[in-house]
Amino acid sequence: MIMEVGRLCVKLAGRDAGKTAVVVEIINPSYVLIDGAARRKKVNIKHLEPLSKIIELSNQASSAEVIKAFEKLGLLVRNTKRKEVAARPKKARIEKAVSKKGNILTKKEIVEKTVEKTA
Repeated sequence: MIMEVGRLCVKLAGRDAGKTAVVVEIINPSYVLIDGAARRKKVNIKHLEPLSKIIELSNQASSAEVIKAFEKLGLLVRNTKRKEVAARPKKARIEKAVSKKGNILTKKEIVEKTVEKTA
């Protein structure tokens, strides 16, 4: 069988087309699990172009093992780390201000009053 665990190949179809991958597991005669520069997923062997190079990997190798093997060969690997998300700023709360007469002031009046205090 031309598709075997550890076989380097190029993805021909789909979103990851043109990216290098390695066969991690043979699911059945038509489908294999790949990982590497392409996303780790089950693909049809018709969508892969096998290369002559074979990497020594165990069956169902983890992504970490694949990354180490790709780095030894000098190939790029897909970065799967999550992006750091900045915390959302909290909304400033405008406290209700009460006038001398006991009426609640509008936002415009509150802003004018704070400007007068700072000036």
